Parts: sequence; structure tokens; C-alpha cells
Amino acid sequence: MAKRATRESYGAALVKYGANENIVVLDADLSKSTKTDMFKAAYPDRFINMGIAESNMMCVAAGLAASGKIAFASTFAMFAAGRAFEQVRNSIGYTHLNVKIGATHAGISVGEDGASHQCLEDVALMRSIPGMVVINPADDIEAQLAVKAAIEHEGPVYMRFGRLAVEDVNSEDYQFELGKGVMLADGKDASIIATGLMVGEALKARELLKADGLDVRVINIHTIKPIDADIIEKAAKETGAIVTAEEHYIMGGLGSAVAEVVCATHPVPVKIIGTDRFGKSGKPAQLFEEYGLTAANIADKVKEAISLKR
Repeated sequence: MAKRATRESYGAALVKYGANENIVVLDADLSKSTKTDMFKAAYPDRFINMGIAESNMMCVAAGLAASGKIAFASTFAMFAAGRAFEQVRNSIGYTHLNVKIGATHAGISVGEDGASHQCLEDVALMRSIPGMVVINPADDIEAQLAVKAAIEHEGPVYMRFGRLAVEDVNSEDYQFELGKGVMLADGKDASIIATGLMVGEALKARELLKADGLDVRVINIHTIKPIDADIIEKAAKETGAIVTAEEHYIMGGLGSAVAEVVCATHPVPVKIIGTDRFGKSGKPAQLFEEYGLTAANIADKVKEAISLKR
């Protein structure tokens, strides 16, 4: 099966929907890496290279949005969520402006770029901003539809894209709905709730567990905020145990969001797979193994969660 990085999907989607003349794309001198150079080639009059000035880029994007434009501000996740947090919070979030942040190169799958560029706290930062929508697509199909949904949504959106090429987990007829999770496989013994690159690993974990006679549900949460509380509550009630998986810190990300819903609606055992330490330089596959972001580790955590069921 062909693989594609979701950052490439981002660039392709900007071109696909770029006929909308209200769309303006900004980049912080990383257009070849963020793939916004695709939009630049197709619509050069609506592309602005802001240089290595991410905070200023967010303010300019806010100004464009205030004038009626749909502004896409693009850079690496570390710079979009980290370096420019104050400007995103005050100029975009507080004013609830129609800015879409395309944050690429998130997570440890960035690989050899190392800890300084492996943003693992961006979802937590963006979730903390009132009114900010946070999307973490799992594959090419979902990423392109996420961009379309962001264009149609009135208000700020943070989209998280990866550098690593991944296989599709969704079909061509997939219908993306903002704020709605997707059950990819049903099951009764436990639920795996995953986001982004970890959705593929969750499906692999389900096959491993099937060999052990366990029937596990797999849910893809592409919109971490607003999160689909209904699908999570239903999973808790019907399967009695949950494991979450994300390429992010265990604090403030998908696992935290799921736990908040479970505690408020139907308490059951919840195991959170992520990391609690900085990334490091290395091959993505080796890093996934070291940090426990693998199908095998997900399967082990599911068994632990099941053992805690009452």
C-alpha cells in the first residue's frame, strides 16, 4: 500500500481547495518542508513567506483574518505551538479569529531532528486555548478532509501533521465530520482509542489481541478538541476498559481528554500510552520502540486494562 506523510496531504489539500480566493497561506521560511510550496506554485499571489519570524506570522495571519480572509499559518509544530504560543493565544484565540494553523513535523516521528524539533506538547498547549479546534489526522485521506473542514469552520483551528509517511487507515469514501470520532473496528473486551500515527498501530494491536482470543474495539479520534464524548462514553459502557495511544506527552493530550470524559460519565480503567520525557535523535521506528509507541505495547496495555475490570 502506498504511503504518504500528512504534511504532504496538507500541501495537496491547500492546492485542491485553493480556488477559494479568500484563502491566504503564510509560511515561516519552511515551505519546502511544510509542503506549502505546492500552494505557492499554484497561487503565488496569495502566498506570503514571513521568514523565520513565527510570532509575527501569527499576528499577520490574525490581521488577515480580521479583514475577512481565511489565513493558513504554517510552520513546524514546535514553532507554531511553542515559540508563538503567546501570539496564538492572544491574537488568534482570544479574538476567535478565522486562522488555521498548519503545524507539521510533530512528534518523535520527526526522527533525526531530535528533541528540540520533536514537539510532544503541542496538543496540550492548543487544547488549553478556549475555542481552539484541535485536529490530528491519521492518514492522507483524513488530513486532506481535515483541511476542508477547517476552511468551512468559522474560528481558529490547529492541525497537526507528521513528517513520516504512513499507510491509509481510511477508505476513499470516508466521511470526515469535525468533532466526531470513528469506530474502525467493533469489539466487546476493551477499547483502543488512538489519534494520528498511532491509529495504524492500534489496528495492528487489535490483530495481535485477536490471536489471544480478545475482541477489541478501535476508535480513531481525529478531533481532540472538541472531543466526541458520546463515542467515548459508549466505549466505556460497552467494553469496560480503555487504552489510549498518542504520539504526544501523556499530560494534556488525547489520554487526558478521554480520561476527563470517562471520569465524568462512566468510570472504567484507562491506560494512557504516550511519553513523559523529551524526544531524542534517531530513526522513527527505533524511537517508537524505545518510547513504547508500538502495536505490541498497546496490546500489553489492553491486557492490563482488562485485568482491572470489575
